[in-house]
Amino acid sequence: MEPVVDVPAARVSRTLRLLWIVGLMSLAWNAMGAVDYTMTQTRNAAWLAAATPAQRAYFDHFPALMVAFWALGVWGAFGGSILLLARSRHAVTAFAVSLLGLAGTTVYQWLIAPPPGVRSAGEIAFNLALWAVAIGLFLFARGMRAKGALR
Repeated sequence: MEPVVDVPAARVSRTLRLLWIVGLMSLAWNAMGAVDYTMTQTRNAAWLAAATPAQRAYFDHFPALMVAFWALGVWGAFGGSILLLARSRHAVTAFAVSLLGLAGTTVYQWLIAPPPGVRSAGEIAFNLALWAVAIGLFLFARGMRAKGALR
């Protein structure tokens, strides 16, 4: 059993406020990924209307392992956000799963089978942003668990 530590109420309040702010922002960010995954996997015509024929063919031929990594990345992150808001220590594990999924999709998309077209600075920046957010959320959840904010 852990010893009871008297923590000033103001510090607890700031910690929980930060947890809610980051949790809600991460939920919004990760919901976008969940929508993209769902719409792409269900082949939603309106969602894929902006894709070129080469891009649509690329999505249609994802191997099952790539789809599995993508699902781990998206749903691990989305679940991690919900668990963070629920103040569950399992948010750390969920964000770790999302990093595993992101690693798998990154290897596939950048080393094994790059998507059609030329790599743009925007694509590189977006991929770096995905990694920064995923690592940041994992570290944040770990820090909140260490502070006792997650149960």
